[in-house]
Amino acid sequence: MIHKLLQLAGKLLGRNKLSILIYHQVLAEPDPMRPSEPTAEIFDWHMRLLNQYFTPLSLDQALIHLKQGTLPANAVCVTFDDGYLNNLTVAQPILAKYTIPATVYVATGFSQGNNMWNDRVIHLFADKERQQLTLQGEQVTLGDWQQRRQLAQQWLMKLKYLAIAPRLAEVDKLYQENNASEQAPLMMSPAQIQQLAATGITIGAHTINHPILQVLPAAEQQTEIVRSKQQLEQWTTKPVNHFAYPNGVFSRDFDETALQSVQLAGFHSAVATDWGVSDNHSSPFKLRRFTPWDSNQLKFHARLINNMRQSHPL
Repeated sequence: MIHKLLQLAGKLLGRNKLSILIYHQVLAEPDPMRPSEPTAEIFDWHMRLLNQYFTPLSLDQALIHLKQGTLPANAVCVTFDDGYLNNLTVAQPILAKYTIPATVYVATGFSQGNNMWNDRVIHLFADKERQQLTLQGEQVTLGDWQQRRQLAQQWLMKLKYLAIAPRLAEVDKLYQENNASEQAPLMMSPAQIQQLAATGITIGAHTINHPILQVLPAAEQQTEIVRSKQQLEQWTTKPVNHFAYPNGVFSRDFDETALQSVQLAGFHSAVATDWGVSDNHSSPFKLRRFTPWDSNQLKFHARLINNMRQSHPL
């Protein structure tokens, strides 16, 4: 009954507004280092709720409706960032179960067996056999999962806004200091990306190396944006029309320079991570996204409806 009332509230509050959900991974089992990432069980009820009380659309469909002002009630798109293998092995079967379209934005530089820099950092703190780490010459004792997560987050923030080469060098140094081995690849290979595309999932671009675009010179931004599109089109043999800005907060992580490069590259849309919804006044190259991480279904639904009140363009 309450879900039906929330659905009605969505029809009233969300007239001609598009909610775009952002995910990264869907885990087969809980990961104590990634407590905010949904498991298959949680993602299943997310998608069941969308199927019952919302109108899931592909990004292509949503863009047409946005432009024409014809969005159906409670319109929603599902998106994933980065290109994790579990998007194919765990998430896709659940999406198919509930006939929900989705877009997966792939950072192409991690499709050849290398893991993303942030996952490599998290892996250092996740090894329960390791009780100490050397971090830039300082010995740090590792404790419970909460302490390990806090330390990992501190280092992620410390490294996130470096340019590509210095960031990679710092992560490599951490591994060398600790004689650490790499974990198995977490990302999809080109063949697996093609396999996902063949299921009907839309593949979008997410740069090559997942940099914070705003810290790069304009020419390097353009290379990251254009080359990722070209690689994905080669791998999937399909047009790649949609882009996601890494990290994705407008004016902090990307600005008009990146937006212009995205437009010039021929993309039809680009998504940010600024919370809210989009309407027919929104730029298709600065679409808002949001996902509530509530473990309670009513709270999840209610927060999605509440998010519809944030509709001012970026």
